[in-house]
Amino acid sequence: MAAAARVLTIAAAANSSSFFFRGPSLRSHAIGGICINNRSAARRNLLTCRAIYNPDVQIKEEGQPETLDYRVFFHDKSGRKISPWHDIPLHLGDGVYNFIVEIPKESSAKMEVATDEVFTPIKQDTKKGKLRFYPYNINWNYGLLPQTWEDPSHANNEVEGAFGDNDPVDVVEIGDVRGKIGQIMKVKPLAVLAMIDEGELDWKIVAISLDDPRASLVNDIDDVEKHFPGTLTAIRDWFRDYKIPDGKPANKFGLGNKPANKDYALKVIKETNESWAKLVKRTIPSGELSLV
Repeated sequence: MAAAARVLTIAAAANSSSFFFRGPSLRSHAIGGICINNRSAARRNLLTCRAIYNPDVQIKEEGQPETLDYRVFFHDKSGRKISPWHDIPLHLGDGVYNFIVEIPKESSAKMEVATDEVFTPIKQDTKKGKLRFYPYNINWNYGLLPQTWEDPSHANNEVEGAFGDNDPVDVVEIGDVRGKIGQIMKVKPLAVLAMIDEGELDWKIVAISLDDPRASLVNDIDDVEKHFPGTLTAIRDWFRDYKIPDGKPANKFGLGNKPANKDYALKVIKETNESWAKLVKRTIPSGELSLV
């Protein structure tokens, strides 16, 4: 398996989120609302990307999991590599967004989009040349909102003047189904936490997959407390404390140490989408970030 890439295909129907299929050959399935093939048009209309057709999105694993060489690349229907950060659209309309799973719930390998590598594949994070693992499993699907960016040159006056962490916006998806690395879910935002990690602002959007049985019951922060009691506190506490076993101080949170509601979450998404648009238009220096 090390010599040959393993191919996984993401599928979605009009009313369902994406799922993996593992096998020796590609099986074609459509993802509703994605306009990745029309890259030039998408870049011209950065903030309102809409599909006029439904192309396939395929992923290929290269290397062995839990090794330094392991990568998960995204491909369009023609087999061309694309970026999950830049080429998967953020918006699907009607308050629905694409969410890309980096870390499946109940796992501990710290997977993330490699923002400084060409085509920004998903890889396992490293520190001092060693693979990183959380000290305990994360209890929710965790990943990113594509086409968002937390600008490290921007100080947020509402959150202690903290600067962005130079990454896409993180999502904590609270549904019951365990996702898979690279899976694209259709989600709706419900709340947001303003985590401050070593002085950097690291937003955590709390969302739910539209396929979750309770999705229709939760539309804002109060609904989360009603139908997922204790979850918002558990998310905050998990991200506050996960570095403590490594001898680091607890993370802090802005906005009164409490989650903000859906409207505030949508504000964060809009602002970070606008920052991403400036980044890929090169009106903001990209540094070592890959814009391909």
